[in-house]
Amino acid sequence: MTQATSDTSSKMPNTMKGILWMLFMTLCFVMVNVLVKYVGNGLPVLESAFLRFLLGLVFLIPAIGAVRQVRFTPRVWKLTFGRALFHALAMSCWFYAMTRIPMGEVTSLNFMNPIYITIGAVVMFGEKIALPRISALVVAFLGGLVILRPGFREIDPGHLSMMLSAMAFAGSYLIANRLVKELPASVVVFLMSVTVPIVIAPFALLHWETPTLHELVLLFLTAAFATTGHYAMTRAFACAPQSVLQPVVFIQLIWSVSFGYLLFGESVDPYVLLGGAMIIGAVSFITWREARKKARSPQPSPQS
Repeated sequence: MTQATSDTSSKMPNTMKGILWMLFMTLCFVMVNVLVKYVGNGLPVLESAFLRFLLGLVFLIPAIGAVRQVRFTPRVWKLTFGRALFHALAMSCWFYAMTRIPMGEVTSLNFMNPIYITIGAVVMFGEKIALPRISALVVAFLGGLVILRPGFREIDPGHLSMMLSAMAFAGSYLIANRLVKELPASVVVFLMSVTVPIVIAPFALLHWETPTLHELVLLFLTAAFATTGHYAMTRAFACAPQSVLQPVVFIQLIWSVSFGYLLFGESVDPYVLLGGAMIIGAVSFITWREARKKARSPQPSPQS
């Protein structure tokens, strides 16, 4: 009994650390949205996306050593540029959506990303899907309908752009999941951050406008918060299981709605909160089931 109590208490600090890191991550990612919203229509969308990645290259300097030790095969380059295409599309659509619809709706629709990943894994890689996961996907889809309410209000191009963004992010993630099996995670992040601006650059240059110092500072801070957010997420997953941390992501929607109301005068839409909760609930259920399935699967015996 004493041993069990001791084991439980020893796990609690790490779980709490993971939750705190996850909360910090949600704040960082919402600050990314706030800064993109402030840049707004001041610059063309593709130029903003290009500058966000270009200015963020400074944060990749620590990964150069790991990159120099990697042997790049044609397959790696093919996957890398394939991911860059998906990610460039996702970022461009996301920047556009931020100029069109409230932050809360952007955040809620982005919650669909893991759902698209699940569907993509089934369609692209033939993964099997059981009835409980199908039910969760249906709940998430209904949550998206609650947010959009087609037939009850006008669907803005920003909504469609954000849906496409979430799908493209899912494609980027699925390819990244293949790359991390062949390369260190830091190298995968480095390659994505270098190749995405290469893909966007020709389109950004077509409608280039000279950015102000204020806009450059905002986009640099966007890159800084995004990098910090990804670091916080990594620390969170190192402290606690994803099934425990996934529901915390819903706090990001609270941040988004609050900042949208306080900074940009956006209305608080209860349907967005309800739809977002449905999507996060479905994603959390899928994450929990995957964790249970992994825990029950037999572990490979060590090789002598």
